Formats: sequence, C-alpha cells, structure tokens
Amino acid sequence: MREMIAIAIPMVVAMACDTVMTFTDRVFLSRLGPEIMNAALGGGIASFMISTFFTGLVGYSTALVAQYLGAGRKNFCARVVAQALFIIAVGYPLIILCRPFAHFLFERSGISFEQLIPQKLYFNILIFGSVIGLLRMSLSSFFSGIGRTRVVMIAAFASMVANIFFNYVLIYGKLGLPAMGIAGAAYGTILGGCLGLIVLAAAYFRKNNRKEFSVAGSARFDREVMYKLLRYGYPAGLEMFLKIFAFNAIVMLFQSHSAMTATAVSIMFNWDMVSFIPLIGIGIGVTSLVGRAMGSGRPELAAASVISGLKLGSIYSAIILLLFVGLPDILVGVFRPSAGDIGTFVEAAPLAIFMIRVASLYVMVNAVIIVFISALRGAGDTFWAMCLTVGVHWVIVASLFLMLNLSGASPKSAWVVFMCVFIVFSFVVYARYRGGKWRDIKLVAQKAVLQPSDYFHEQMEI
Repeated sequence: MREMIAIAIPMVVAMACDTVMTFTDRVFLSRLGPEIMNAALGGGIASFMISTFFTGLVGYSTALVAQYLGAGRKNFCARVVAQALFIIAVGYPLIILCRPFAHFLFERSGISFEQLIPQKLYFNILIFGSVIGLLRMSLSSFFSGIGRTRVVMIAAFASMVANIFFNYVLIYGKLGLPAMGIAGAAYGTILGGCLGLIVLAAAYFRKNNRKEFSVAGSARFDREVMYKLLRYGYPAGLEMFLKIFAFNAIVMLFQSHSAMTATAVSIMFNWDMVSFIPLIGIGIGVTSLVGRAMGSGRPELAAASVISGLKLGSIYSAIILLLFVGLPDILVGVFRPSAGDIGTFVEAAPLAIFMIRVASLYVMVNAVIIVFISALRGAGDTFWAMCLTVGVHWVIVASLFLMLNLSGASPKSAWVVFMCVFIVFSFVVYARYRGGKWRDIKLVAQKAVLQPSDYFHEQMEI
C-alpha cells in the first residue's frame, strides 16, 4: 500500500490538475452561453478521439518501461521513449488528415447551428496542437513506469496554472488582448500543455537521468523494443480510439435529442470527468507496479498491488459519491450562464440534477473497472482489456440509439440504462482478472531480478 501511495497519489494529483484545467475551460465558457459550453464538450471529445489510438499506443510505454525496469534492464527504458517518439512522428500527420472526418460527424449529428460553428473552431485548433499532448504522454509514461511520478505531478500542475491564466486572459480579453471566446480556450489549453512538456523534458534530460538510463545512446530505432510496443500497445491504442469514439457517439445522441438535454448532459459529463479522470492516476500506479512485479517474475506482488489500488480507489470514489448524492443542485449551479440563453439552462437543471444523483450509483464501480483493467494492461493482457472496455461502450451506444431515436424513451430512462450497463460490466472485468491468465504472460526477459520494493526504497533514498 505504501508503494501504491508513493506512485499513485502524485498521479492522482496530476490527473486532477488535468481535470481542473478542462473543467475550468468549461466553466469559463459556460458564462458565454450553453451552446458554447456544449461546443467545447463536443469539440474537445472529438479532438481527443482522433488522437486516441496514438495516445494509447504511446501510453503503453508505462507498462513496458516498468517491465524492463523490473527485469533489471534499465538501459532499455529510455529506448522505449525513443520508439514512442518515432511513432508520434508518423502518427501526427495521420491525425491531421482525419480532420474532415470529424467535421462530417459534427454536421451529421443533428446538433444546432449555434453549437456547430464554435465546435468546429474549437476542434480545429486543438487537433493541430495534439502533438503537444502526445509528446507529454511519451515522457509522462517514462516517469510513471520508473515510479518517479512526482515529476509528472509537477508538470501537470504547471500546465494547469498556465492554462487557467491563459484561458481567462484569452477568453474574456484581459491585459489589453481581444476577447477570443472559445478559440481563446483552445489556445490556452495548448499553451498550458507546452509548459508541462518543458518541465518533463527538463527532467528527462537532466544529467542524473541521462546517466542512469543511458538516454544519450537510446535515440535510435530498436526493433525489439518497437515490436513489443506495437505488439502489446496497439490493443491499448485501438481500445482508446474505439472507446472514445463510442463516448463521442453517446454525447452526440444525447445532444441531438434537444437543446435542454444537450445542456444537461454537458453539465453531467463535466462532473463525471471530475470523478473519473483522477482514478486514471490510480490506474497508472497499478499498471506501473503490476508491470514491475511481472517483469521481476513475481505475480503475487502484482496481485497485492491490485488490492492496494482497490483500497485507494474506493476511498476517492466514496468522497465523490457523497458529493453527487448530497450537493447535485450546487454542482449544477456552477455552470449557470451569465449571458446567452439562460432559459435553456433553467429548463435543463432538473434533468442534470437527476443525472448526477443517478451517477452516484456507479462511481464506486468506476474504481473497480479501472483498477482491474489497469492490472491486465500492466501484465500484458491488453487484447482482452481492449475487447471488454470497447464492447461495453458500444453496447451502450446501441442501447441509447434504440431508446432515444426509435422507442422514444425519455433521457432519464436512457441515463438509467447507461448506468446499469456499467455496473454489470464491472463483474465481467473482475471475472477476467479472477481467471488468472494474465499471470502466465511473459512480456520481457529478465536480466537481473529487481524487486518492486527494492526499487521503491532506492527512489525514496534519491
């Protein structure tokens, strides 16, 4: 548990900083009207969706770095970063080429014209800046894999502070600059990401880190490492793309129902992000420790890491549950606009409150799902992790399409079904983990056994 806290807590803080960054964007934009806030949600999810395959592929560096470290092959950790950078160089032009596809989805989704125009603008700016996020992911995954998550936390905090400052200045037109509205939010996000990248790069190229992990000699193509990153990382990348694609479809199904439903679901998903994203930090901690334990040939330590992750996730989720149950009206009121169509917000508020209260039923389930899926990824069972998570999201898409478009069900009924599917899914994920096939996967060969606890104490000394 001590090792899990040492690795996971900084990652939780880092993910919380990213959450605050995005959440603040939406709050600032909600003051300009519900259509602008809805456009930021739709455009933000779409830009993330287009880059998710490469984000997931590069992000699997965490598990691979951890396994090489656990196997006593430190010089291979930096080689993983080099291969990730090669992947980014190929992937970024492909991401830009997908821009017309997103525009096509926007136009066919049935959203209002008042939302469509700013949504395209917001998406266009973010998609060109997606390379910053990919580079941050490659370096963050390295530090997560070796257990130095405080670096990731500091970088995320720097990004958050810069993002909030630039968003406030650019959205509203402060310090003598013109008010840029939703475009200012997009530019502020990119500028904040640049500062975080600078912090990570400075730590990666520090003399001690260069010497310990042979960074200088790693900047070359390595067939073995590239094969492992592609072989075990592509399911993670494909999973992220298909999952976010499904989530984007879910948002558009709700938003195309009516302006009132679009506003309610935008408020709900903004708070859902607050409850969900910090849990990813715990998941990264589980992936790192499980990968290190499996790399050193000790699956029993991997199982202990999973239990610790469940304890930590349950504590966080319990806090969120109390907020969702006890303060939904206050949570909804945060997004009350000071301009634009305030009547839409007033009409949407009761539905948003209902959605937040129902969502309290599955916040604990989120912790279970993320911890078990992260454990499977850390061990190398990435294909089944992909099948499980993608499958449940597309079941939800099909269910919502039938309910909202064909059967004429209310948004409340559709939301209850949304929650129930996730609760059932948690049992399926647990069954896969309980089956134990992940224990037999050999991702990297051992050079010398370095126990996770040994490395933990080494890092504490550093």
